[in-house]
Amino acid sequence: MRVVLLAHTEGPEALAALAGRRCYSSLDNNDLVATEAGRDPGELIRKLVGMGHVTVIEHASYTFAVEGVSRSLLAQITRHRLASFSVQSQRYVGETAAKNPDGVFDYVIPPRIAALGNGAREEFARQMRTIQEWYDHWARELGGGRDAFEDARFVLPNAAETKFVFTMNARELLHFFTLRCCERAQWEIRELADRMLDLVKPTAPTIFAKAGPACLRGPCPEGKLNCGKLKEVRKKYRGGGSKCS
Repeated sequence: MRVVLLAHTEGPEALAALAGRRCYSSLDNNDLVATEAGRDPGELIRKLVGMGHVTVIEHASYTFAVEGVSRSLLAQITRHRLASFSVQSQRYVGETAAKNPDGVFDYVIPPRIAALGNGAREEFARQMRTIQEWYDHWARELGGGRDAFEDARFVLPNAAETKFVFTMNARELLHFFTLRCCERAQWEIRELADRMLDLVKPTAPTIFAKAGPACLRGPCPEGKLNCGKLKEVRKKYRGGGSKCS
């Protein structure tokens, strides 16, 4: 998995604070900007977020590039509707054997399968090679090219690797971290969420000060289905150990 923060709103906390101040000030915009210049935005942001006035942080957006992840992860992350996605197309980009030196499409092997040992990893790789043969067969039968790719891809597995660029605003990121940093989230999207949190926290330490699973801010919402690791999770996300990832 490779995750890069491509771009983000310049001065995200200053912008959020300015937007928040706009709601409570009679100054015209130019005077408001001049008044806010040089102010520490942290105190106001903490106050506004504490009041539940979180729309102000929606003005800050973050764009990431992700690769080396599975189509399974893609199916999960696109459920976050307040985001924009640009995904490598399986219609225009073929997964033919010639694409890679080893003759097999890029894929992700789940850690629990890899942990079973060399035999399990080799069996998984064999299965991927078989699927590659199926894919190549249909690509040839359908004449090759884009029209063939769009139907040959139906035999590809969730393990097939994908690449995408996506953008979320800061409020949606907080929601994303609440759900996906949770120990009960699927392992791959949890790893992605942890890496994203490591990237955004330095850019807006006040906004993301309490970012992470819901149990950082209160009892676990999973109830009896909780992970049983409350102390370890809180230590991880409150800075008691290394980075999240």
